[in-house]
Amino acid sequence: MSQATNGAVLATEADNREFLVFSLGDEEYAIDILKVQEIRGYENVTRIANAPDFIKGVTNLRGVIVPIVDLRIKFHLENVEYGGQTVVIVVNVADRVVGIVVDGVSDVMTLTPDQIKPAPEFGVTLSSDFLSGLGSLDDRMLVIVDIDKLLTSEEMALVDSASHH
Repeated sequence: MSQATNGAVLATEADNREFLVFSLGDEEYAIDILKVQEIRGYENVTRIANAPDFIKGVTNLRGVIVPIVDLRIKFHLENVEYGGQTVVIVVNVADRVVGIVVDGVSDVMTLTPDQIKPAPEFGVTLSSDFLSGLGSLDDRMLVIVDIDKLLTSEEMALVDSASHH
């Protein structure tokens, strides 16, 4: 990443996007860093009756009731364990704050437009509706998740109705 010394960003870097990279099982995923509010350790949540199994419950985050979605369950991973590496990425999507549980966060990565390829129609465990593409960086392959689509789907309406009872 070369930047001009006076702090001006070169025009070609204007289209670059920064992603927070996290792991679910053996795969690495990435979400737009601008959606991320904070990263916290996993703590106990209050279960909600009749919520889908991937919705772990809600937690109180500085006075805001935040639904906690376990992406590992949502993405149908085997062996979902809660350990020291388990973290909650608090994201802000469509004026709603949601926590997503992942196996771990590795780093923040900048991708140029030509490093982002369209999402394949097959071979990915996740519904391609929620994918905005694949990022390739050296020998790493990142599945770029469209967190807006993921969290504004009908399932999230269930969270709303469940957490307002």
